[in-house]
Amino acid sequence: MEKIFDSLNVSQEKAVKQIDGSLLILAGAGSGKTKTITSRVAYLIANGIPPSSILTLTFTNKAASEMRHRALSLIENEVNFTPLLCTFHKFGLLFLKFHMEKLGRSNAFVIIDTDDKKRIIKSFDIDLPIALVTSEISRFKNNLISPEEALNGAQLLNYKKIANIYKKYEAYIAQNNLVDFDDLLALPYKILDENPDLCQQTSEKYQYIMVDEYQDTNDLQLKLLQKLTTAHQNICVVGDDDQSIYGWRGANIKNILEFHKQFDNTSVIKLETNYRSTNNILNAANELIEHNRNRHGKKLVGVKGDGKEINLITSENENIEAHTIAKRISKLIEGGVSPKDIAILYRINALSRSIEEGLNKAGISYKMVGGVKFYERAEIKDVISYLRLIANPHDDFSLKRIINKPKRGLGKATIDKILHAADENRTSIFHFIAQEKEVLADLITKKAYETLDTFVENILKIKSALEESTYGLIDDLEDAFGIKAYYETLPTSLERVLNIEEFYGLFRDFVIQNPEANLDDFLNDISLQSDQDQIDEESISVMSIHAAKGLEFDHLFVIGWEEGFFPLLGDGTDLEEERRLGYVALTRAKKELTLSTSSSRFYKGKRAGLMKSRFLAESGVVKGSLKIEKNNTPFKKGTLVKHKIFGVGRVTAVSKVKRETKLKINFAGTSKDILASFVEKI
Repeated sequence: MEKIFDSLNVSQEKAVKQIDGSLLILAGAGSGKTKTITSRVAYLIANGIPPSSILTLTFTNKAASEMRHRALSLIENEVNFTPLLCTFHKFGLLFLKFHMEKLGRSNAFVIIDTDDKKRIIKSFDIDLPIALVTSEISRFKNNLISPEEALNGAQLLNYKKIANIYKKYEAYIAQNNLVDFDDLLALPYKILDENPDLCQQTSEKYQYIMVDEYQDTNDLQLKLLQKLTTAHQNICVVGDDDQSIYGWRGANIKNILEFHKQFDNTSVIKLETNYRSTNNILNAANELIEHNRNRHGKKLVGVKGDGKEINLITSENENIEAHTIAKRISKLIEGGVSPKDIAILYRINALSRSIEEGLNKAGISYKMVGGVKFYERAEIKDVISYLRLIANPHDDFSLKRIINKPKRGLGKATIDKILHAADENRTSIFHFIAQEKEVLADLITKKAYETLDTFVENILKIKSALEESTYGLIDDLEDAFGIKAYYETLPTSLERVLNIEEFYGLFRDFVIQNPEANLDDFLNDISLQSDQDQIDEESISVMSIHAAKGLEFDHLFVIGWEEGFFPLLGDGTDLEEERRLGYVALTRAKKELTLSTSSSRFYKGKRAGLMKSRFLAESGVVKGSLKIEKNNTPFKKGTLVKHKIFGVGRVTAVSKVKRETKLKINFAGTSKDILASFVEKI
């Protein structure tokens, strides 16, 4: 027992010893959350509670494995049976293996991944973006909406199509006894909901439930937990409302903010001692997050002393910013700092392009964590393929990539026929389509022929226009092919479109800086920029703030502290979640923190002057206050809401009318403008 409490502080010890009832542990960044959870598991077992009665749920297998190891090391040989410590989805899988027959299905089901799911949906020969359909089906399942309910509630043509695809998909996976990732939560809930006796038995089996990263739970996970606590209220959740940054993928911050309403007689314990960062870093994080209204409230207190002041780099543009940061990192490495202790973070992926180029030029090895290098992103590869094809129409590799992207109604069979015919004619694919028109017309449908004829005509027209002006290439490309418009239809549209605009801006800047250069020169230049030789060396880390959650670095650089970039502004953004992202970014730093802001960046394809982020003033990094009205609305584009008369709808736009927030809401196909105070967020 002494080993369990060794090195725990007063708040951690209190959290460990509170066994019965509902408990919310608000664990600030770097406050020893994992140690508290694992010590609590060990304490329960050490007090005679059977390991089989304990269920601990996490979000990653890595976290579950680490907690299991640390908990068991505290009790050594006192237990022969390991308590169930796993992800929500692993628990769902185990549950279904025992109880799938309740749905009239065999427990010999097969779990399919995202690619399998896409292949099944694609086999239905649909005319909608696959990513959009899979995203909507996932949303239906996580909101427990059946295919019939989805169909009845759909008024717009595309949503009727999606509902019908959902119906076909559900019939297919049931018939083939398949289970997708969302089913691992939705089906256990359905079984528990339809079988009260089994629900009672399951709750009695797991007498003590713990949940890690509770701020990241969605509505379905909450409902599942409520089923599991039917027979008792012994639930302990650990999380940080100030680190709730996944609203865009379904996490509901209300779960942690309103925990006391969802479970009876809740106790709250705050872990506010930070063991990671210096006081100067913590003070900035505390000041920033205090501007949020929707939070429980806590203040991190450090144990490492004040440390170095926070550095602020102000650059004229992103290229100077990248050069300055690369120079500072080189100096750190030359001074003996290990590259693995250095990281660069950004809010949006598009900002990584200039940083990557700066690191490459300085010969600094880097790795992209949880993401893809700028020139390796699908949307950037698509644009580059178009440019390569314009430069050289006989580039078969590039043509194959974009012949049906954006969608032109060309099926696989049609494309295979064209590729085979071009091969037989010993000519390039483009030449075959452009010159062998009679053969092509006999080979494919009239519609496909006309589509390809237009495609070839547009490529040749743009190539011809290059002789007059290189600068107008981007406008010609978009007018002819609408690449941005295509990516705007996908669920991840914001990041993808920003990446494309960053690339377009890069091209225009290249033309301005090199007036004598041509398209080939640009393509050669980016080929060199995107190549990295030092792949085997120890590397610094480059990543988005989202990818950095849970990590820590001695020396941290965070770029892009400008209005519109960080915080992101406009429809679909939540200023409080943006501020929480800022809090997460600051608290990744252990010893030295450098923030960077630029006076101008390429934005939406052109250079724009920028204002410093309000977050710099709110965190006290710069003096004075930025007088910008706070947007505290919980509503954003895509939010599901409920109106007393019109029922359930989805927000399509958010705007301000004096002091009120006005929402444009789609109620089953009918769009209405309604003040936010008259609807409830679901």
